[in-house]
Amino acid sequence: MRILIVEDDDRVAAALEAFLARSGYATVRASDGATALSLLGAETEVVLLDLGLPDMDGVDLCRRIRGRSEVPIMIVTARNQVAERIKGLRAGADDFVVKPYDVHELLARIEAVTRRSRPMRPEPDARVLLLGGTLELDLVARQVRVDGAPIELTRKEFDIIAVLARYPGVAVPKERLIREVWNTDWRGFGHSLEVHVGAIRKKTGSRGVIETVRGVGYRLVGS
Repeated sequence: MRILIVEDDDRVAAALEAFLARSGYATVRASDGATALSLLGAETEVVLLDLGLPDMDGVDLCRRIRGRSEVPIMIVTARNQVAERIKGLRAGADDFVVKPYDVHELLARIEAVTRRSRPMRPEPDARVLLLGGTLELDLVARQVRVDGAPIELTRKEFDIIAVLARYPGVAVPKERLIREVWNTDWRGFGHSLEVHVGAIRKKTGSRGVIETVRGVGYRLVGS
């Protein structure tokens, strides 16, 4: 996921970028509205928007972004008046967070707005075929089959492969997998994640189902 941070305070932006990077997110930063508009693209999945910008009011920028894109916009500002919240939401923002904020709450809000913006769940007959069709992942029935034969995965094992399937061919950071599967940011689950990935490989009969990306996490291949 790529997050566009629109923040003119270098210290605040640096701290936020560092936290999001540790949480497995890619970021790009703009310190003014004009730069933000130039960086906005199809790969942008969330905009974190401060209202106090040097070249234009953040509410106006929010309105201009919304005119170009349906990307989720979260206003993150020190302005705490109700009138400001109403203006921001009416300009097209999806959420309004007041500084100072807890970074973990901010992360939860980012996850919430991205969930709402995702396409609807697959239709009942939707399938994701992996490894040239030898492995079939049924996201609706929560079933995995190898050469047509079902294999038994635990709930966590299926959740891991399902998360990876949402990002075909993309290296998913371990931190994101832990957060989405175990619903925590505690890195102590890293060993448990490795054990579950090993079990998936063993049960599917192929180490090539999930590829280890050194220093990052895992990638689902052949999807």
